[in-house]
Amino acid sequence: MNALFHRWLAATTRHRVWVLLTILAFTVIATVGRINPEWIIGGEEPTSGPQGSTSSAASSTALPPDVSPLRVDNADVVLIVDSKSFFTPAGSRAIRDVVDSIEALSMVQDIFWLDEVPPINLFSLQNPIFPTGTASARQFEDAREQALANPLIRGQLLSEDAETLLLLIHLDWLFVESDEQCTELIRQTAQQVDDQYEDVDMSFLVTGRVPGYITFEKSRGENQKRYQVIGYSMILIMAVILFRGFRAVLIVSAAPILGVFWTLGFLCFFDLQENPFNDIVLPVLISLVGFTDGVHLMVEIRRRRANGDSPRTAAAEALQKVGLACFLTSLTTAIGLGALSLAHHEVVREFGWSCVIGVVLTFFAVILVIPLLCSTRLGNRLEKGHGEGLVDRSLGRIEVVIDWVLQRRKAMTFCAIGLTLTLVGISLTLRPDERVQNALPTNSEVTRAIAHLDDKLNGMETAEVRIHWTDKIDNDSEEILNLLRDVHVILDKEELIGHPVSLKSFIDALPGDPDAAQRMSMAELLPPALKRVFITPERRMAKVTFRVRDLGIATYGPVFERIETALRNRDMEQTQFNLSLQGDAVWRWRNLQQIVVDLTYSLGSASIVIFLVLTIAYRSIRIGLIALVPNFFPLAFTGTWLVATGHSLELAMVCAFTVCLGIAVDDTIHFLTRYREESDDKSDEDAIRSAFVSTGTALIMTTVILTVGFSTVIMSGMREQRIFATMGCLTISSALLGDLLFLPPMLAYFRKRRKATTDENQEIKNDS
Repeated sequence: MNALFHRWLAATTRHRVWVLLTILAFTVIATVGRINPEWIIGGEEPTSGPQGSTSSAASSTALPPDVSPLRVDNADVVLIVDSKSFFTPAGSRAIRDVVDSIEALSMVQDIFWLDEVPPINLFSLQNPIFPTGTASARQFEDAREQALANPLIRGQLLSEDAETLLLLIHLDWLFVESDEQCTELIRQTAQQVDDQYEDVDMSFLVTGRVPGYITFEKSRGENQKRYQVIGYSMILIMAVILFRGFRAVLIVSAAPILGVFWTLGFLCFFDLQENPFNDIVLPVLISLVGFTDGVHLMVEIRRRRANGDSPRTAAAEALQKVGLACFLTSLTTAIGLGALSLAHHEVVREFGWSCVIGVVLTFFAVILVIPLLCSTRLGNRLEKGHGEGLVDRSLGRIEVVIDWVLQRRKAMTFCAIGLTLTLVGISLTLRPDERVQNALPTNSEVTRAIAHLDDKLNGMETAEVRIHWTDKIDNDSEEILNLLRDVHVILDKEELIGHPVSLKSFIDALPGDPDAAQRMSMAELLPPALKRVFITPERRMAKVTFRVRDLGIATYGPVFERIETALRNRDMEQTQFNLSLQGDAVWRWRNLQQIVVDLTYSLGSASIVIFLVLTIAYRSIRIGLIALVPNFFPLAFTGTWLVATGHSLELAMVCAFTVCLGIAVDDTIHFLTRYREESDDKSDEDAIRSAFVSTGTALIMTTVILTVGFSTVIMSGMREQRIFATMGCLTISSALLGDLLFLPPMLAYFRKRRKATTDENQEIKNDS
């Protein structure tokens, strides 16, 4: 198998025309993918038949009443207005002018705010929340009290101190022509109106579903260009410094650059190009993985060129010497990253498959491009600067470290195992968590708006308790109202739950005895559009909504558990009812533990498969087990850092751990491959020293380059990307320490013990 693989590698240096055609074919396919992948895969044909029957079936179902519920929690844009002067003559005029000016914008369909809230009593007169500008101070104070007494206003549209007001804006998408219309234009329009009122001071923040998406996409686009340019520039600068030869850097860089281009083009055929991790993390990751193998290959080619080999011979010999290690590193990296495809989260699964595609394509780019370019004019005088670099000159000093750890092989071996197990134990104390703000730029307007709403209105996000009942319960039954009251009691006990509101809230606000037996019948006095927000009779469903702050789902875990326990107890008492806790925050809480499960599955499966690959490749279970320690040490070290810095386990970290495992194993494989070759005719210690001399330059150079490459992303405005990059730097740096301090003494200790046992058995046989 190895011989066949080596012959294939050698053939790539002999048949340069076929290699060039292969490169061109991959490039053309990737280009088509980026322009229009349907030229190759074709478009989807419209389906018929079942859809027609479905639509006819749907049309036969009973339609709900022709009443649309108020749109109180599904706004496209939320404008947060802060002022201490709302309930004053000038403040009333100013906020009305703000609303009128925004509604006059072509892309605004309507605005729902506290002045649009219908009267609770259907038969009462509609009085505006804000009196006219000629009203007295007493009338404005009464209006303020009435507003705060309305369940749909207090804590929903107006803060309890009456200083924060929400305008829920719904857009007409036929007239939306740019992102700025949904964010900056709305804020600027409001600010221009406020500037006309010198005695009214209002401030504005824009947030909501649409601005949040725009902010995320804008930051992603800016980071994609900025940090790729910065990252690749830093990599090139570091490579020139370390190689001391521009031609070598140009050749090594060409392979990962082409690999990234191929990857981004091929992803379009699988509809994976929109994944948020694929914009910044994937290109940097793929380029660094390709650059790592490229450095090892280039160091060997330059060494052989310095010894007098011809360009083609040097490339062929280097491929045979390093090619198997490059293949194993790509295979294990693909396994480590591919383990993410086992995750339940769609973004993580797609990122895992994208990484596998990228690693495979980049491996072919390295194997095909670097030997081809080295045998052209570009490869002339490639050996210039070999042995003169900073790493080459310092390698002799680092050999002292190898000698030191080999002399203390037993102590270092048990230290490595003990320290790794200790750090793993600390890392296992990480607990999962997730916040909405983590996916947004730290200092963005949307992030500041979320924090402001947490403080003023107990959060922007809502959740709800849904109550379903059987057909044995009438839709106007008092049992429904009593159950709603019980749910309110359950929610009111939780300090982190903000402003529960339901049909019960409005019935209680109606005049009359709140304890009357037939109170539920008074729901008929409520406006139908208001009532249907909280009860849907044809679905036999009512709900109690409440606000949730963006404090992290782990903080709300015990709260949701207590609520669900109380709801289950009510379920047992009320057999005709079913109570459930719903909402995005609740969904994330229920799936939060899945983050830990995904991490365990991905790391566990990747570790097992990597162990099997190394065991088969090196034909030694012992080497496979030894390799686990220096590769788990950097992960455990990074996990311990997360614990020490007070971080929780988040989605980006699940990806980072698996990615780092795939990268950390690369240098170990290069070291072990050279060690196995050298151990055929040398003692264990001499083989270890020789393997270090052969691979040490590349090990240190790749660590420096990878760390610099990842460190550029630390400047990103996206918190998840900063954490990902920080974990990458820590893992790659600590992986070098593991390969230098732990791997050599463990190889010497366990291999020596096996040799000693063999010698003892031979002596016993001779004596007998």
